[in-house]
Amino acid sequence: MDFSLTQTLQQRLRFATHIEQAQAAVLIAITNEIDPKVVLTRRSLYLNNHAGEVSFPGGKRDPGDTSNIAVALREAWEETALNPFDVKLLGDLPMEKAKSGISVKPVVGLIPPQVELIAQPSEIDRIFYVPLTQLMEAQPVPYEVRMAHQSIYFPSMQVQNEVVWGLTARILISLFQYGLNYQKEWPFILNSPSFQPQNLTIK
Repeated sequence: MDFSLTQTLQQRLRFATHIEQAQAAVLIAITNEIDPKVVLTRRSLYLNNHAGEVSFPGGKRDPGDTSNIAVALREAWEETALNPFDVKLLGDLPMEKAKSGISVKPVVGLIPPQVELIAQPSEIDRIFYVPLTQLMEAQPVPYEVRMAHQSIYFPSMQVQNEVVWGLTARILISLFQYGLNYQKEWPFILNSPSFQPQNLTIK
């Protein structure tokens, strides 16, 4: 059986030797199988922040959390009922900044493909799995974000009737780069809704 993608992740990813405590952490849970899939969630429409957006399981640090890993595993457990003991930790990715300004540490782990996840309805509306290869090959599609006096178009991946953009998309790009040595061009913004994906070079 060819586990080349998951093997590459295991070979390339490590935890940073210099530990910087983040204000929040997310878990990039990837199924350990021939065609590995990434676990994504859609946040509840009733949340104050990022309502209805696609994200990884995760959230803000609690006073009792001892590490970034503890934050990511606790939040994944609370949101999806993922048992921390079912996660094979591989490493972390560089710190990211959310649009709210808080620092977010992505933690990467493998999970068994048969693990049953249950959405916590007060936090997330949906749990879904997207093949890693589909995300790697997805062409950037303009996603409109309306500001006070104008619209700004951000690149997005549109999968399973969901829009993956912003921080979640940037973390995936980082995963491709550091975990798989795959350079996917990803502009910060797209200036026009008439943007054509073929204008970007996917290496």
